Amino acid sequence: MSKYGIDVVVKFFLIAVVIVCLTFIFADTLIVRYTITGCLALLTVFVLNFFRDPDRVPPHEKTIVVSPADGKVVQIKELFEGEYLKSDAVQVSIFMSPLNVHVNRLPMSGTVGYFEHIPGEYGVAFDDKSSDRNERTLIGIEREGYKILFKQVAGTIARRIVADLRIGQQATIGERFGMIKFGSRVDVIMPKLFQVAVHLNDRVVAGESILARYAVAPKSIE
Repeated sequence: MSKYGIDVVVKFFLIAVVIVCLTFIFADTLIVRYTITGCLALLTVFVLNFFRDPDRVPPHEKTIVVSPADGKVVQIKELFEGEYLKSDAVQVSIFMSPLNVHVNRLPMSGTVGYFEHIPGEYGVAFDDKSSDRNERTLIGIEREGYKILFKQVAGTIARRIVADLRIGQQATIGERFGMIKFGSRVDVIMPKLFQVAVHLNDRVVAGESILARYAVAPKSIE
């Protein structure tokens, strides 16, 4: 289980135990008791499944960007990114359903050069406008002259974004850094010189699936 979900699981378990105890004390029939208990058991399985955290091994290629999230590629578009890259860029958006693993992983090695949390709305995450309207955390990584920016975007159900990073911290590709609890979407924005390696509707796996490769690799990258 992910360390980011321990607090939620403990609270849910305690509440479930209290409800079951009250049900057996005050419910008049066995049908009501067992129905409520069964529903809570199913919800417990869902919560435990949501916060699962399998090990992942990133590819051994040196100049790649991997997916920071499990899910489905719902958008690939060109844009001008003016916050951090300050250049023409390509954005790959990944939508996470409630059944996906929700632990997020670093898409590239380097140094965290940008971090900002922006309050916002909680619209549906697969809507393109959610990237600029919803609550979100923006994280930038720099490596040997290259920069990428990625966003954790909250959705209708997701109400808490966790990002355990700070500016100046060293980032290692594929390492866990946070999650979006009960949602939602991650956008990865890269300079146009990066060659996108996925297609619309592809399924990707955090820390393992290659999203892009550097079109021109700096000689100094090891």
